[in-house]
Amino acid sequence: MRTQPLGTSDLVVPVLAVGCMRINTLDAKAAEQFVQTALDHGATFFDHADIYGGGTCEEIFAKAIHMNDDVRESILLQSKVGIRKGSFDFSKEHILQSVDGILSRLHTDYLDVLLLHRPDALVEPEEVAEAFDLLEQSGKVRHFGVSNQNPMQIELLKKHVKQPLVANQLQLSITNATMIAQGTHVNMETPDAINRDGSILDYCRLHDITIQPWSPFQFGFFEGVFLDNPKFPELNAKIDEIAVKHNVSNTTIAIAWLLRHPAHMQPITGTMNVQRLIDCCQASEVHLSREDWYGIYLAAGNTLP
Repeated sequence: MRTQPLGTSDLVVPVLAVGCMRINTLDAKAAEQFVQTALDHGATFFDHADIYGGGTCEEIFAKAIHMNDDVRESILLQSKVGIRKGSFDFSKEHILQSVDGILSRLHTDYLDVLLLHRPDALVEPEEVAEAFDLLEQSGKVRHFGVSNQNPMQIELLKKHVKQPLVANQLQLSITNATMIAQGTHVNMETPDAINRDGSILDYCRLHDITIQPWSPFQFGFFEGVFLDNPKFPELNAKIDEIAVKHNVSNTTIAIAWLLRHPAHMQPITGTMNVQRLIDCCQASEVHLSREDWYGIYLAAGNTLP
């Protein structure tokens, strides 16, 4: 597995993160096999959130990986806080309590990365800063970031938070590529020219914030996967054509498409299928040509001016 820096931190991470949102759908044996497969393929960065399974996903993961001190030092753990039932909460009290719960469920003393999970409309950046300082000073969290935030929301946090924000989780896939499309339609009177996120892609590149694409196989908002989906015949034909050229699966090509972008993104896999996880990991070694990258982009229905 290739590695790269995470943002401006001193962390060197695999180019893929293993998402654990659905690990609670596996029985104990299958969960153990899934985690071991990730480790065997160099996918040692695991993404969690306290909201996933109401915390059960973190508990299942800790058991599946047989967490102990030696295991902990061989992996990287990221989790997220801030989503509550019917609301968001970035208060100091909630952040601190949530992290303690995460650490307990994961059977660890620290997180490598903590992300704020989506924006909180009632955020008070001063409270976030106090929470981050306490977490860093206590050694409970080593690095910090956000998810689904635009440039001005990040700038507001940065006014008060002294720790670098090293990652931003954003929805991005071949079929959900508005952050890429708007950059190609500058000064055009087309729907794709609408700037919906404050140019977050360019902002993250300018500030060395690693984008972590989530739902890399989804279209819409959890409407389903585009691979082998009859709704996307042209896209799947193009992906399959390129997959044959590289002697890999269509899953591998879909991840390779994200890795080809020069922003050095770190896609988050969401599959619980062992073979698809292996296919995702193989994308680390596939480099798409510019022609193939644009061919996939256009086959998905994206346009160029």
